[in-house]
Amino acid sequence: MKKLFVILAAAVITVSASAQEKKVITAHKTFDNWYLGINAGAATPMQKWGDAGFMKGFAPSAGLRLGKNFTTSFGVAIDANAYFEANEKSLMQTRTFIDAINVDALGTLNLSSFFGGYLGKPRRVELIALGGFGWMHQFGALPRANGINSKAALDLAFNLGASRAVQLYLEPAVIFGLWDNGRMVNALSRHSSNFKFDSRSGLFQLNVGVNFKFGTSNGTKNFAFARLRDQGEIDDLNARINELRDESDSKDRRIARDIRRIAELEDSLEAAKKVKAPVVNKVTRVTQVVNNNVLQPTVIFGQGKSSVDAAQMASVAMIAKYMKNHPESKILIKGYASPEGNPELNQKLSVARAQSVKDALVSRYGVAASRLTIQGMGATDELFDELDFNRVATFTDTSK
Repeated sequence: MKKLFVILAAAVITVSASAQEKKVITAHKTFDNWYLGINAGAATPMQKWGDAGFMKGFAPSAGLRLGKNFTTSFGVAIDANAYFEANEKSLMQTRTFIDAINVDALGTLNLSSFFGGYLGKPRRVELIALGGFGWMHQFGALPRANGINSKAALDLAFNLGASRAVQLYLEPAVIFGLWDNGRMVNALSRHSSNFKFDSRSGLFQLNVGVNFKFGTSNGTKNFAFARLRDQGEIDDLNARINELRDESDSKDRRIARDIRRIAELEDSLEAAKKVKAPVVNKVTRVTQVVNNNVLQPTVIFGQGKSSVDAAQMASVAMIAKYMKNHPESKILIKGYASPEGNPELNQKLSVARAQSVKDALVSRYGVAASRLTIQGMGATDELFDELDFNRVATFTDTSK
């Protein structure tokens, strides 16, 4: 019979373990899964004690409990209870306000989780077994009032709230004093060697209590399942990480290229500022066919670009100021391209550059569009000696 019981217990444990083998509990830390509880109830002797007896003498009780769960099934708790004098037929008839106190070190076994497996959080209703040993002190004048005791209990626990942070329980328990030849064993006695469980020192106790669970490092009030990923998910995540890394490297390269381009344009601008006299002579010579009223400022563009860079807005601002000072003036904006590339593309590019300058004067400086005319001159290499300097827009006052 004993062998059969062992085989059945092993089978139940194996089934419980296999049901959870694909679930992994999050790491348990030192200060995880602690709880603090209070309880109250009453106790009665299991046999006749003087005028008291089973269900004939009661002592109200109150207690505290501090516990910790190490796994979803196993834990420990420290339980302290005090028993109070109720009347002349009270529990121990000590004629003191407090009959006795006892402190027990208990092991706990969550039977619901042990046999049914853990579901990710505690069930609404659970059965929890408790058992252990402790120390009892009986007040009054009785000899050998300090003794060893044992406790066994079964909690019917109700876990409340969405987070199961509060646990209400009903606990029937039996508490035995360890006796030596009919007397309670003194925990400090050196000659108590024949102690045994004796119902003459037994109590039946019924308590109602509530436990308050502290927060854990997983963000809940209880054990939780870790989120596991299969190899396919891991491979997908690694692939996505590599894609993001490549995108980041590509953006870094583009940024470096743009920084170099900005430096080149700044160098071109500084060079253009130093070549003042040749610019006037060249522009005068090329545009002399139309008229000779060419204004000094020019707008330089990047290769293949038609938008006006911020660095070139100073020249646009000078033309806007000139037109404000000369309200009768009308300006012809000519766009040019350097001779590299396709002539047809360069023609379109020169028109786009002139249009971009006109748009800036109208939208940014409020110049009337009717006072501005654009003309795309196509490609040229005759404005400046440097080819890059021929990617410009020039201004001619046609009202003179």
